[in-house]
Amino acid sequence: MNEAEPEPAGGPLAGVRVVELAGLGPCPFAAMILAEMGADVIRIDRPSRGFLEMAGPGSDLLGRGKRSVLLDLKRPESVRTLLDLCATADVFLEGFRPGVAERLALGPEDLWARNPRLVYGRMTGWGQSGPAAATAGHDITYIAPTGALHAIGEAGGPPQIPLNVVGDIGGGATYLVMGVLAALWEARSTGHGQVVDAAIVDGTAHMLAIVHSLLAEDRWTDQRGANLIDGGAPFYSVYRTADGRYMAVGALEPAFFAAFVRLLGVEAEPATQYDRTRWDDLRTTIADAFATRTQQEWTDIFAGSDACVAPVLSMREAAGHAQLTERRTLLEVDGVLQAMPAPRFSRHLVTMPGRAPKLGEHTEEVLAEIGGSGELDR
Repeated sequence: MNEAEPEPAGGPLAGVRVVELAGLGPCPFAAMILAEMGADVIRIDRPSRGFLEMAGPGSDLLGRGKRSVLLDLKRPESVRTLLDLCATADVFLEGFRPGVAERLALGPEDLWARNPRLVYGRMTGWGQSGPAAATAGHDITYIAPTGALHAIGEAGGPPQIPLNVVGDIGGGATYLVMGVLAALWEARSTGHGQVVDAAIVDGTAHMLAIVHSLLAEDRWTDQRGANLIDGGAPFYSVYRTADGRYMAVGALEPAFFAAFVRLLGVEAEPATQYDRTRWDDLRTTIADAFATRTQQEWTDIFAGSDACVAPVLSMREAAGHAQLTERRTLLEVDGVLQAMPAPRFSRHLVTMPGRAPKLGEHTEEVLAEIGGSGELDR
């Protein structure tokens, strides 16, 4: 098959089996990504899912494309069943606090005794070691000590919470996926799996590499709203429009800045763009100009230009943005707005995401595949 021709189904991870212990946040998000890349993701649900029971199959977007097996891991026979399932798997994912999986007899050594090639992915906030490793936390408390939360917000104001995209998703789930894929590649050639210790604090700190570089070069001050890409620069900021909406400006390079001020209709010499003594006046000039027209009017003015200006849209409004519409980035499926799988692969068609399973929907099916009785574990 020509490499440019897309295959009709599947994905680059077709044939890979992932066993995921149901949980919250980054671990199920990582498993969703693997499922959308073609892996057979089997989520191990417990009889009472607590907070997870609030989401039905239609709105459980992190369950897209997975299969659900119901097991009560407090029962020894359920643990044995899970061990049998892991013997057929390539990847195991868990998001417990350190030591919990071992107490359930589901630690790495327990699983490797049955399947030495298994990649064992561990997702935590603090990591498997250190003085905070055993303590609870959430996205905001994980990104706080890394410097990331401190850096987000306006000068003179408090740190601003970036949803959970910086910690749970950026520093957590995506690093777990990268680690699992790298370890899976090695296991295919060596026959040996390993533990992937993915910690939100590690990933979040790692994502700050560019900022750390600027800090080391004295090109970044360790204060909010005082730097090039944190809102400190007037040409990299957000401005209110006449109708109370906002426009985002990211005209960093001189050529883009020249296009920006020309279309905005203000006087500003590109040669003075990086003169910090003029930033306060420039910010006022830009703000006054944006306040004269509505968001839609400015959107039309900057459309198709290299001025690096875009409207700030809500999540529901984003579905109607021309670029996202053309790429079918956001679609409504069964009445639920959601993003389509990403990234895209040239040899595999972009397909609609699979639905989330009902609790225990595939228990009999999966247990039959591994030679079990298929009896529901209630």
